[in-house]
Amino acid sequence: MEGDEEEDYMSDLFLKQDVRPGLPMARRVKEAIQKEEKQKEANEKNRQKSIKEEEKERRDLVLKSALGNENKGFALLQKMGYKSGQALGKSGEGIVEPIPLNIKTGRSGLGHEELKKRKAEEKLENYRQKLHMKKQANEQAADQFRIRFKTKQEERKMEGDLRKSQRACQQLDMQKDIDVPKETWFWIEPEEEDKKDEEDKEDECTSSDLSVSEKLHILTAYLREEHFYCVWCGTTYEDSEDLSSNCPGDSAADHD
Repeated sequence: MEGDEEEDYMSDLFLKQDVRPGLPMARRVKEAIQKEEKQKEANEKNRQKSIKEEEKERRDLVLKSALGNENKGFALLQKMGYKSGQALGKSGEGIVEPIPLNIKTGRSGLGHEELKKRKAEEKLENYRQKLHMKKQANEQAADQFRIRFKTKQEERKMEGDLRKSQRACQQLDMQKDIDVPKETWFWIEPEEEDKKDEEDKEDECTSSDLSVSEKLHILTAYLREEHFYCVWCGTTYEDSEDLSSNCPGDSAADHD
């Protein structure tokens, strides 16, 4: 009796069976699948269709069927010499199929679709403009970063040239027995200094008002005039004539 009972198709024994395409299936497996497909078809047929679905089916059926002699307009065309399947017009260059119907099934008013389409286009255009503005902002930020980075590099180079000029100035002045620099910042200040009076501090503040580039220009001019020395050439020339003829110029750009 147990062998004659139908197996449960949701049991592990049923699910573990190999049902890959191309392999033979057990008879009971095939019957279960066929039974399930038939049940789906029956459920689809018995399903109650909505009013809209029924209207659509009737409309599609009417539109697919050709006009017959019972149609007065078609009968008049036939009396005028028109034959079914023939193009309209005296020379037969017109349309063959009727103009398709664009049936409005929604509850929105006339022109709503055009308005919806226009709003979608405006939204897309606004999105594109935002992307363009964001791209421009990113490009400007990148340009500003490059400019700041380049400026910082140039400032560091000028600071290095200034320190080099200060060391050269101190060494050359001492060779000429000059114990006090022409300006306090012409020489490199010692790391540890005794406390000075407020007047000395005011003088330092005045000298610090000059930018690095201004200090470098003044100091290199002093080195060239007083010692015939070019900090970028790293050479002390014999006289001003030798300096002017053999040195490329009085700035770092002239030595690039």
